[in-house]
Amino acid sequence: MSVSRPRRAAIPPRGQRGRSKPEVVGSPAVRVASFPPQVGAGCRVLVLGTVPSLRSLEMQQSYAHPHNLFWPFMGELYGAGPDLPYSERIARLHAAGVGIWDVLKHCERPGSLDSSILVDSEVANDIPALLDAYPTIEAIALNGGKAQQVFARRIAPHIDKERRSRLEILALPSTSPANASIPRNVKLERWSALLRWTTPNPTRRMRDDRARIATDR
Repeated sequence: MSVSRPRRAAIPPRGQRGRSKPEVVGSPAVRVASFPPQVGAGCRVLVLGTVPSLRSLEMQQSYAHPHNLFWPFMGELYGAGPDLPYSERIARLHAAGVGIWDVLKHCERPGSLDSSILVDSEVANDIPALLDAYPTIEAIALNGGKAQQVFARRIAPHIDKERRSRLEILALPSTSPANASIPRNVKLERWSALLRWTTPNPTRRMRDDRARIATDR
């Protein structure tokens, strides 16, 4: 299994594309589906979001909302920032040992907020099968509280106990713009935990080395 081109799924009508609209109270729930896994050979950390937002579905790119901090953080850690073409960002994550997917295969949701997902509509992605296909994965990073809840309820119980014992589960703060209560620098520090298993951006590595040398003096 390698990088898959995202499938078309639940894209807003053409007249709404390219425009960011506020959530409409009482808007009907629609079925939304995740993209295929973006995982490369030798993946060591699997980042799991919940399910793509309307903007991500519109753009056919994970974490496409301009105020989502996922890609700025990936830029800091791996040189895979939002200024690069999407395919190049994914390639840099794979080179660093990072893969991305979602906990939910599909669900029903009015708008884009995770809190709006109808619990009874949730169908989980087959994460256990992905872990079997990629035995190199050593850690799973869960992007936000909803991803953590779905993983604990619908996925973790189905992971083989021996495989589970070899996994580190990281509960990370959501990079969504809806999660404004945690300062950006605190979020980035928490997300920097991924570096334990992955290859950092060379520029960041040099900066960290200089800071370490200065501290040792």
